[in-house]
Amino acid sequence: MTGWSVWLQFFLVAGTITVAGSQLSKHGDVLAEKTGMGRTWLGLVLLAAVTSLPEMATGMSAVFWVEAPDLTVGDLLGSCMFNLLILAVVDLFHPPGPVLTAAHRGHLLAACFVVVMLGVALMGLIATPPLTGLTLGHVDLSSPILILCYLAAMRSLFRYQRRDRKAYLAEHEETLLYEDVSLGVAAGKFALSALVVVAAGIFLPQVAARIAVVMGWEQSMVGTIFVAAATSLPELVVTLSALRLGAVDLAVGNLFGSNLINLGILGLMGLLYVKAPLLQVVSAKHVGTGVMAVIMTGIAAAEMMYRPQKKALRWMSLGAFVLAFLYAAHIFVQIIAA
Repeated sequence: MTGWSVWLQFFLVAGTITVAGSQLSKHGDVLAEKTGMGRTWLGLVLLAAVTSLPEMATGMSAVFWVEAPDLTVGDLLGSCMFNLLILAVVDLFHPPGPVLTAAHRGHLLAACFVVVMLGVALMGLIATPPLTGLTLGHVDLSSPILILCYLAAMRSLFRYQRRDRKAYLAEHEETLLYEDVSLGVAAGKFALSALVVVAAGIFLPQVAARIAVVMGWEQSMVGTIFVAAATSLPELVVTLSALRLGAVDLAVGNLFGSNLINLGILGLMGLLYVKAPLLQVVSAKHVGTGVMAVIMTGIAAAEMMYRPQKKALRWMSLGAFVLAFLYAAHIFVQIIAA
């Protein structure tokens, strides 16, 4: 297959995701109102689950067929970084002020769980004896702990969102924006858009892998940079579409929720990779990606807590600028070290 035909496939799939992703955000916003779940919860769980399925498909493919554990770990940790870069991108398209200032403080809880789960993943990556000996067959401690952390995060976030929503409705009258749209119609259109996004998103990493072969790139770098960016394209499109609708919490919730799911998937991949403990056999370069993801999550959480009212720079907040700078610096180091 020639280089130009592979790139053509990539842009066709990316265009499909762009169109379907915008519809997914629109109908997701309707569902948030009709079901009473709220934009924060729906973004953290439902939208995040749909947009993270390409990472799941890539991980399964890399574990079972390609047998490339570095591709799996690089994709999942790289996607966590890329999702935080998206926060910087959406800040450019939110003129009233920093996007994280407009987001609900409830996202801080999700950010805290992301940091905890990244810490667990890093412990698995840097573990030395006797910790490396604490395994059950091919599974080390980090994999079940990551899965348990994800389940605990979902339970805690659900209870927090339900409590917060009850307190809000006790003091405010809810404004309905989609009275003329039925729940059934919204759910059907959401499901159809989700299927298109998932199908295109699953195919996208395969195209990205072919491009990597044509370009002659290293596997660990391909996973962290190119495949991670490719599998995160649904998050980017859905987040920008949600922001265009004015659904800031839907947008931010989708990104933090996707990172939680990515780390949960990392735990699942550790269970499914039967040759050896997954995090013990991959490249040490992933430690740098994990550490950078922790730092970037902390910066996002700090800006959400501090809540600056104006952007320190002309087009973006200081936190968004630092997120973009750190991502670019990490990618530069990855390319130099490849």
